[in-house]
Amino acid sequence: MMEVIDAHVHYWSLDRGDYDWLTPDSPIYRDFLPQHSAALFEAAGIDGIMLVQAAPTEAETRFLLGLAQTEKRVRGVVGWIDMQAADAPDRLAALAQNPLLRAIRPMWQDIAADDWFLNPRQDAAYRAVTSLGLSFDALVRMRHLAHLPQLLERHPDMPIVLDHAAKPAIAAGQHAPWRRRMVVLASFPHVHCKFSGLITEAAPDAELDAIQPYAETLLELFGPERLIFGSDWPVLTTRRSYAVWWDWAHRLTAALAPEAQAAVFGGNAMRFYRLT
Repeated sequence: MMEVIDAHVHYWSLDRGDYDWLTPDSPIYRDFLPQHSAALFEAAGIDGIMLVQAAPTEAETRFLLGLAQTEKRVRGVVGWIDMQAADAPDRLAALAQNPLLRAIRPMWQDIAADDWFLNPRQDAAYRAVTSLGLSFDALVRMRHLAHLPQLLERHPDMPIVLDHAAKPAIAAGQHAPWRRRMVVLASFPHVHCKFSGLITEAAPDAELDAIQPYAETLLELFGPERLIFGSDWPVLTTRRSYAVWWDWAHRLTAALAPEAQAAVFGGNAMRFYRLT
């Protein structure tokens, strides 16, 4: 039977001190660890999760890998390295000695240059991702999407997933420009997309109908074969509960055949991240 996978979960411990984007005025400025999510996952019937980096340090990646060693639900880790370091391939290879490292995610959304990821200094790191059998999470916004096809053309063998559907400006109602860019990205067969993060890009009081056009576009462009469910917990909780997104995600994919819906909610994550 296919596992149910939440492919985008964050754990953090504030005492670690490298979550610079988290500020004391944030509603999620506190620890989020396995004991805080166990009941949520149990209620939703989640078999496994992917832990995703939330700090631009290798120390945090090792922290997540440590959690993954002891938490039965963790199927893999999406970590971080300095992509432009001269020894980036070696650093990545060292981390990948732990088979629970399944992907890398630079924090592109926090970098000022829209085309930062095209710097040739990173090419060796991209090649290392592929040669080590890893995948790549792209944390992008609309401002990056015009440049992203160049990266996809350079590295056609690197499996890549767009985190949070590339963060469309749902609250501003900018569906059409986002869709135009996503049509281009979806034309690359090695590109997948996470069915996550839509609630946090909508207005605070938005209901399901506000994100439905975006979900329909994702299903149209990527199909149930390249769409991967994730929650973005606990960031999700700044707008809605885990249970609400779990319900909405199923309602938004209710027209799919059971086997196709099962792929979105687990099978595709297992294939993309090469989980066992």
